[in-house]
This record gives sequence, C-alpha cells and structure tokens, in this order.
Amino acid sequence: MDNILKAKEILTNNNQTNLLNIFEKTNKKQELAEEIIHTDFEQINRLYSNRDYKFKAEGNIEPITCIDKNKLSQIEYKVYDEIGKDIVKKDKYAVITMAGGQGTRLGFPGPKGTYKLNINGNEKYIFEILADTLKRSKEEIGNYVYWYIMTSVENNDETVAFFEKNNYFGYPKERVKFFTQKVLPLIDFNGNVLIDKDLKIKYASDGNGGVFDALKKSKMLDDMIEKDINWIYVCGVDNIMANMVDTVFLGLTTSKKMPSASKSVKKAYPEEKVGIFCKKNGKPAIIEYTDMDDNMIYEKNENGELKYGESNILGHLFNIQALKDLSDHEFNYHSAKKKNCYINSNLEEVIPTEPNSYKFESFIFDGFDTLSDMIILRVNREEEFAPIKNETGKDSPETATAIYKNYFKI
Repeated sequence: MDNILKAKEILTNNNQTNLLNIFEKTNKKQELAEEIIHTDFEQINRLYSNRDYKFKAEGNIEPITCIDKNKLSQIEYKVYDEIGKDIVKKDKYAVITMAGGQGTRLGFPGPKGTYKLNINGNEKYIFEILADTLKRSKEEIGNYVYWYIMTSVENNDETVAFFEKNNYFGYPKERVKFFTQKVLPLIDFNGNVLIDKDLKIKYASDGNGGVFDALKKSKMLDDMIEKDINWIYVCGVDNIMANMVDTVFLGLTTSKKMPSASKSVKKAYPEEKVGIFCKKNGKPAIIEYTDMDDNMIYEKNENGELKYGESNILGHLFNIQALKDLSDHEFNYHSAKKKNCYINSNLEEVIPTEPNSYKFESFIFDGFDTLSDMIILRVNREEEFAPIKNETGKDSPETATAIYKNYFKI
C-alpha cells in the first residue's frame, strides 16, 4: 500500500473527517501523508477521550508545614548558606529554565525569553535579566553554575540563535545547554486535529511537567550524571525575580536530607488564583485554584492565617535521584480550552474569536506523589516573585519591572 492510501485509511479509521477533506484537496499529499503515517492517532484519541478529566482535590487533604526563610535564626541562616555555597563551589549544582513558550499573551511574536523590558530607559531582555542573576551568583560564590534551557520545537532555533547573537549575555557558552520538550497535537471540540496554515498538524508544548521526560530523551539527564551534578533547580522563564542560586534554600534541603524542596509565597488574599501546597494522602501536592472548594479557600488556622495559603511560584529543587525517578514517571494530562487558528476543509485559514480547541499539558506537581517528602520554604513575594504573563494589568511587564526596580533600587 502506498503512503497516500495508507494515510487515507488511517484518517478514516480514526474519524479525522476535517483532515481527510483537507488531504483530498491539497497538492501536498506526499508530505502530509508522511506526517499522518508517523502521527500517533491512538494517543490523540486517548487525549480527546480524557479531555474532561478533572484533577479534583480528593483524598486526605491536609496543610503542609512550611519554613519561613525570614524566621530562620542567624546561626541557621549561616550554616545553611555555607552548606549551599560548598555544593555550588564543587560544581554539584545546576539550574533549568523552562522557556518553551511564546510571548503570545504579551502580544509578542517570539520566544517569551526574548521579550524586551524597559527598566528606566534601559532595555533588557528577559533572558538577559536571568543571565545577570546567574552572573551575580558567580561573583558571590566564585563559580558559574550549569544552565540548562528547555525550549520547544516552535522556538528552539530562534532561542539558540538569540543567545549566539547576544554572546550569551556574557555567560560562559560552555556552561549553557539547550534541550527541547515534547509537543502534543491541538484537537478541536469534535476530536479533529487542527491543521496549520503550512498544512501540517498543529502542535503545542506538553506543559512544564514535560521537563522530566525531555531531560531523559535529550540525554541531558545523562549529561548531569556524567558531570556529577547532585542538585537541580527548576523554574520558569517568566519570573524575572527568580532566585535561582539560593544557597540557604539548597543548604536547608540538604541538611534535612530531603529529596526535593519548593518555594512558596504567602497567598495575597483568599481568592487569589494560584495553586497551593498541601499534603494529599500523606504526600506533597499542589492543588490548583480551580479545584479548591470554599473551605480550602477561606479556612484559617489557629494563628489566623489561611490554612491553605502557601502559593506555588514554580521554583522547585530536586536531587538527581528524584529527577531520575520523575523522568520515569507517567504523567497525566490536563486539558485547557484555547483559541487556535486552523485550516478548514476548504483550505481556508480560520481565526477564531472564542476557544475552539483543547491544549493538553502536564504539570511538574503531577509527579510530586513520587517524592517521599519535600520542604516548603516561604520567601517574600517582593523579593522573589515577579511573573510576566499578561500584556497589561496583573502579572504584566509593568508590574514585574516595578517589583524589579524597587528591589534593586533602580
């Protein structure tokens, strides 16, 4: 059977009506047939079948104990700091920046890390600010940490070229490695895969939980093991205040013999739309705000604080064994309704005004049940959390740069 007949059979058997109509009309049959043959439609059908699965806050949910960094004694602080600095000096530490996303919500066409911020007339890229943070840690500790940057199929080439063009912002090139995360197809509300204007199946990155599988398949996990790296800090690209080499945090986690730790900030107000840390069936967990009932949102503890008030800021520390275990873990996928352009059966591009498709992604915390335990370290929001997610308003370039300028007294 030739590829064209084989592709048509696959589409027919999997009820891909829209793609079959496009396939019949296109003059790029051979190229599209090749892609269809190598697409996992069994996975597409599974994703679509599980699109309404909800990750509810079920089971035995309890508050998780946190340590407030500001309440550490001077002796504790000094001891943990020295332990952490020793690990970094011995080259046992690395940072992963998850940078697979585009700046779409910012009204920006490129990788989010290449977005330029205006800081009192001094323009700086997000990647540049992160590089500055790592360079400051080198000045304080005396060692450049290894920097692994996770990109996507969509933005990898542009990201690497951007670093080359800007001479890695003065960071040693040999200390920086790029790897690409997996993608999953976008599926419309009827179960049809979306087709892009280049007449290829339209994909999106598989979420920050995909970092573990990506590390394994890209051989970057092997690279870390060969380098004898023991601790890895994982964070997102869009927090310009991320304290990526926090030696106190590292020393505390090591001294407590924990496999993992995460940073939190105190919830600003009960209804804040953030995930919160807790214990679920005795294991560390994060419950998304969409899955919280009123009791979890408003209930207070004996100190008058929110019982579930430790907000996730996407700053996670893992030892190498925990990272290996997570790379073998099978993650479930969350679905989100999104607006995505597509080609219809008449080969016309459609630009929707309302959500028209499902994006599937996993989250880092979906693997927390593989961990025996973890430390939660509460830090000050104004010192470590300035996310850039929206073009205007909350968590925008304006709010993030204001936090950045205030902290650095610029």
